[in-house]
Amino acid sequence: MLKIHWFLPTGGDARRLLDDGASQANRAGTRAGSFRAPTLEYLSSVARVVDGLGYESVLTPTGSQCEDAWVATAALLSGTSRLKYMVAFRPSQLSPVLAAQMAATYQRVSGGRLLLNVVTGSPDAEAHRYGDWYDKDQRYRQTGEFLAVMRGAWSGTPFDFQGEFFTVEKAATRYLPDPPPTVYFGGSSDQAARVAAKYVDVYLTWGEPVEAVKEKIDRLRALAAEEGRTLRFGIRMHVIARPDADSAWRQAESLLDGLSDDVIAKAQATLRGRGSEGQRRLLDLTGGSRDKLVVAPNLWAGVSLVRGGAGTALVGSYTEVADRMQEYRSVGIEEFVLGGYPHIEEAYWFAEGVMPELESRGLLSRADKLSSVA
Repeated sequence: MLKIHWFLPTGGDARRLLDDGASQANRAGTRAGSFRAPTLEYLSSVARVVDGLGYESVLTPTGSQCEDAWVATAALLSGTSRLKYMVAFRPSQLSPVLAAQMAATYQRVSGGRLLLNVVTGSPDAEAHRYGDWYDKDQRYRQTGEFLAVMRGAWSGTPFDFQGEFFTVEKAATRYLPDPPPTVYFGGSSDQAARVAAKYVDVYLTWGEPVEAVKEKIDRLRALAAEEGRTLRFGIRMHVIARPDADSAWRQAESLLDGLSDDVIAKAQATLRGRGSEGQRRLLDLTGGSRDKLVVAPNLWAGVSLVRGGAGTALVGSYTEVADRMQEYRSVGIEEFVLGGYPHIEEAYWFAEGVMPELESRGLLSRADKLSSVA
């Protein structure tokens, strides 16, 4: 069965990709335009809605542009009954043994509702903001050591490790996490692929055309097999689903309202300067052109014009979106980490329209999730 996750907008939410009031609201801590500040009240609303609709979890991002994922999600636990929280963090900013301890504590206080999203890639400016001056190769080697130590601290036996970045003696947690949280990880570079093959549970790719995703999966499966392991695979993308295709495409186009060619050009230059292989792959799909945004059937890359990270969306009727998801499932995708603008409204559109279609095809079951919050 597929697992369907949603996104928690801890950097704020809006009806357009670049809301005119977003930057002002961030500075002033107030609302402006259609921007929705990431207050506890708003994030609680998103979490409760997603919990009630039967999503598996919410991915919570990491970085200086959003609230801290550990603290924000812990504040939401008591307002939800079943929803899991996929907490993103960077290994360069945290001791692996402290991360193991935090995860173990989180599992106890949440009743086992923690998932981990380990993020290695980072624009240099963002990394330097946190005091991380490693280059790309160093960051991925550090991530491998981090995951080895974190898992070692969960082994139940005091764990010793001596490496390039971490040296620990008798690493352990007071109690073991029950269950150990699933570790999600993404990255399109060779370094990322080798870390994923050796250490993680679920490899996440951004939303590329199906054949490109299949190539990634085949490669990662082969690398994992060399390590004597198997991986599960997920995809991170947006979604705009409506009863009819025309309505969905009109909504997609509305996200671009107010975006000038100059704004797009500046954003493209910034994004290409980040040195991310995954980001480059997404940008190359369109070349920054408004005329090339449909990069595969029902796959729209409009988000990538001005935003980093997940830059594509499945757009279409409920049936069309379900068809595309089934195609991704046929090449090995088992988990979808979705989102939309705004996140409450799009969560309803997808859950009420696409989820029943997936259930009718035997690809999804929400019975246990819906009954647990009834």
